Amino acid sequence: MAIAIFLVTIALVIWQPRGLGIGCSALIGALLTVVSGRVSLLDILTIGSAVWNTTLTLIALILISLLLDEAGFWRWLALQVVGWGMGRGRLLFALVVLLAVLATWVLTNVGTALIWTPAVIEMLLVLRFSARASVAFVFAIGFIADAASMVLPTSSPVNIIATDYFDIAGLRYLMVMVPVTFVAIASSFGVLWFYFDRYIPPTYELQRLPPPRSAIRDPLLCQWGFAIFGLLFVGYGFAQVLSVPVSAIALIAALCLLALAGRWFDAKTTPVISLGKVWHRVPWQAIGFSLGMYFVVVGLGNAGLTLLLKQGLEELSHWGLTLTATGTGVLALSLSGAMNNLPGVLLNALALQDAIITEPISQEAMVYATIIGCNMGAKLMPLGSLSTLLWLNALAGKGLPIRWSHYVRLSSILTLPVLFLSLLSLAVWLPWLIA
Repeated sequence: MAIAIFLVTIALVIWQPRGLGIGCSALIGALLTVVSGRVSLLDILTIGSAVWNTTLTLIALILISLLLDEAGFWRWLALQVVGWGMGRGRLLFALVVLLAVLATWVLTNVGTALIWTPAVIEMLLVLRFSARASVAFVFAIGFIADAASMVLPTSSPVNIIATDYFDIAGLRYLMVMVPVTFVAIASSFGVLWFYFDRYIPPTYELQRLPPPRSAIRDPLLCQWGFAIFGLLFVGYGFAQVLSVPVSAIALIAALCLLALAGRWFDAKTTPVISLGKVWHRVPWQAIGFSLGMYFVVVGLGNAGLTLLLKQGLEELSHWGLTLTATGTGVLALSLSGAMNNLPGVLLNALALQDAIITEPISQEAMVYATIIGCNMGAKLMPLGSLSTLLWLNALAGKGLPIRWSHYVRLSSILTLPVLFLSLLSLAVWLPWLIA
């Protein structure tokens, strides 16, 4: 029954009959899982306790991203980047990738896929770049966002779930994952440059672009944008020290921006942007997909998948640190590709918690390898991560759709080398911290 529900849910998500959204499909699967008794009340409480912080953080950061987008902040930034590129195509490519990394550190990989991708596409259309050149730029954004998302406990929903579930201290996470993430970013940039360099035009015409200030619709909101980013960064640090949920920091920042956008402090001033429009732009289908899949996947785990994962992880723990990390990362990649990385990381965490691992360093390596596999490895398949789903949707909305077959072929070439280098760097770096 659990397998049948899972397969039906995935079929509905891919097929989308009569325009049925991916969120509705996953929630139907969740309802069938609950009604059929595949999950218990204790399972529901476990899911709730594991994902509430992540879900609220995600919604708050999406609201911040969309509010700034409606204000013209991201279009302004894209036009600024074009000017910084000084008419040189390869410099522009490097700057676009760098901005994607910085945006991911503050707004998560989901925020980068949702906002920075459309802004860059609009910029490329104005510059009249070819379809191949445009794909090079936007694929690099989506790819580097997932590589960069491993650096902070708050840079990805996967990280928030894992750090909450295993109660990982913020400083410990940074000590382990900062070097690993920079290996992932450097290797990602290397493979992206190697593969896409032939498609990037050597020069472009700056005269085609309007002045950056023309993109701004709400100057007040744009001026406060950088302050909000600073509040988030500083707030994340205090949240780790004081054991405050990161969702509280993200929600405070979102409320501040909502108050500025709606001019709540001055009833006589008419808001420039529509908050209702922003609310309707929130990708509720994608959020519903991740929530529904938690229940479907936990039901599958109760049917025996968690036990199989537990036995596999216990066997991997005896293979030496390098193979343990690599094997766990590949396992996390497989789960993410089949069922999305958010329920995938939860299922792997449940199995890892029950597994009997004699060596503490092996257990810690498995936790971080799961994070790497569910972030970087999830790029392999279109359903692998929430950020990829939103990225594909953003491309389709801007008239640059990518077929799933083309995506998988291209992603396989680029993802696997970066994934294995990241896992290898974890296996090399972690023993130095233990020593």
